[in-house]
Amino acid sequence: MFTTRPDTLFGATFLVVAPEHPLVQRTDNPEVQAYCEAAANRSERERQADDQDKTGVALGLHGIHPVSGTLVPIWVADYVLMGYGTGAIMAVPGHDDRDHAFATKFGIEITTVVAPENGSEPEGCFTEHGVAINSACEDLSLNGLRTAEAKAKMIDWLVEHHCGERRVTYRLRDWLFSRQRYWGEPFPIVFDPEGNCHPVSDAGLPVELPDLADYEPVVSDEPQPLLAKATDWMHTTAGAAGVSPNRLPPETPVTRETNTMPGWAGSCWYWIRYCDPNNDQAFISEEAKAFWLNGGVDLYVGGAEHATLHLLYARFWHKMLFDLGHLPTSEPFQKLFHQGLLTAFAFQRDNGQLVPTDEVDETSDENFVAKDTGEPVRRIVAKMSKSLRNVVNPDDVIAEFGADTFRLYEMYMGPLDASKPWNTRDIVGVYRFLQRAWRLLIDETTGEAKLRSEKHDAIEQQLHRTIAKVGDDIERLANNTAIAALIEFVNFAGKTSGEQSALTASQADQFARLLGPFAPHIAEELRERCGTPGCIIHATWPTYDESMLVDDTIELPVQVAGKMKGKVAMPADADEATVKELVLADEKILAALEGRTIRKLILVPGRIVNLIPGD
Repeated sequence: MFTTRPDTLFGATFLVVAPEHPLVQRTDNPEVQAYCEAAANRSERERQADDQDKTGVALGLHGIHPVSGTLVPIWVADYVLMGYGTGAIMAVPGHDDRDHAFATKFGIEITTVVAPENGSEPEGCFTEHGVAINSACEDLSLNGLRTAEAKAKMIDWLVEHHCGERRVTYRLRDWLFSRQRYWGEPFPIVFDPEGNCHPVSDAGLPVELPDLADYEPVVSDEPQPLLAKATDWMHTTAGAAGVSPNRLPPETPVTRETNTMPGWAGSCWYWIRYCDPNNDQAFISEEAKAFWLNGGVDLYVGGAEHATLHLLYARFWHKMLFDLGHLPTSEPFQKLFHQGLLTAFAFQRDNGQLVPTDEVDETSDENFVAKDTGEPVRRIVAKMSKSLRNVVNPDDVIAEFGADTFRLYEMYMGPLDASKPWNTRDIVGVYRFLQRAWRLLIDETTGEAKLRSEKHDAIEQQLHRTIAKVGDDIERLANNTAIAALIEFVNFAGKTSGEQSALTASQADQFARLLGPFAPHIAEELRERCGTPGCIIHATWPTYDESMLVDDTIELPVQVAGKMKGKVAMPADADEATVKELVLADEKILAALEGRTIRKLILVPGRIVNLIPGD
């Protein structure tokens, strides 16, 4: 049997095998045979559905518990699949929902062997990780161990006593790799008159799709793939199809395979071909492999919905090519990042019915009513959908605010991995930021750059800090905080310079390069108007001076008897004596002390000062 939770072995009260398991053949029980025949007519999806009533039959056989030595009854049930693990599972009804439903229906013992870490009593079927309980016998005890520790200890015990072994399994299943549509790669396969299949030789590749007058399927009692409409293409000779004469004489009549490959045929290896797309001798050259794929793809950004389909098969495909010696690495992607979902506001009645956005009126700020009934509706966040008419068209946003604002708002909405609602009212905020950035460098009257000749020390230091912050945030995919740092810099530079020009030409160039990844069009324009020619995407990333990231002076918060009384400026490296001298020279702090002496001074360097006055 196979299990992913060996830590729960003490809670296994029965075993379940798939209807296709060889053990089932040991019984001639007609009830078991009838059950297995019925299970054969159900799909895997139906058998695995959580909402289905659990069914099964006892085999009349027992297994021996490897730890306790007790007899454990064996059942056959269709919720266990032969293609998963070994087709046999230990059933732990205290900690698996399907096992729990099965045991409840058939009156099988349920033993709790994992409890929440917070010490609370588990309610019902506890499926999370926790702490082992009721998991001990004369030879072994897992009690008190966290799940990961209990798993490791149980596996070690089973291996040591020759009762089991470690195994890694993959959720790969049989893969339907054909489609009956026109668009897709044709299979390089032909069939001779006897029905034997033959591959098209390398010289005959690629097999190209034939031209069709239309793409309407043919109505027939015997449905055929769309390519079957191209009869001249489908019925040909071995020579014309590209079959090697060593396999078939060239004049042999053959029929082409008319199914086409699915989108998987490209999506499972597209990143490899991207590295060498114009190579007509190989799917990737040795030079391109060494340059681009020495270590695999650095970062893959994609939705979580791809994790168990595209990514699983892409990894399988990549590993196959690696095993065949065609790729230098066994893993396709070094790092995976799932981006969040953009949602939008929708509206809901009290009875839960959703109302399209164009059927709602806003009567006052944050108050909404349905147009048809006048009843209040609640604004909620939901996926964008045509039925709710809450889909945001990017073209409309770009037409009003520009592409840079659209890009900037998307990245500023929140963390990249979080789902967040689109709110058109908030777009004006980043639009105004771009306007401020423009006015910081460009004279609105003349359209000419307004630059200073000498650097302002405070602005120069803030620029270096911004370069460090934005660069670090981009590496962490924290685009929203990187944009926040750019906004902070523009505000600081504008406030610090007052009516004077804020940046030199060199500083303007550096700022434009920082802004480029987020708002490339305005960044390109600013950079050129400020005197730096050339395309910004070819410019190097700005560097910063580490010494500029350290403050010479700081403001330390000061507490008197635990209550905040003000802040005092002082050198960043001031010792305790200097801190005390400067704090006691501050008028606000002296007033707070009310003439009392200092019994104790508590200093957290660079963070805070707390004065404890005497009586």
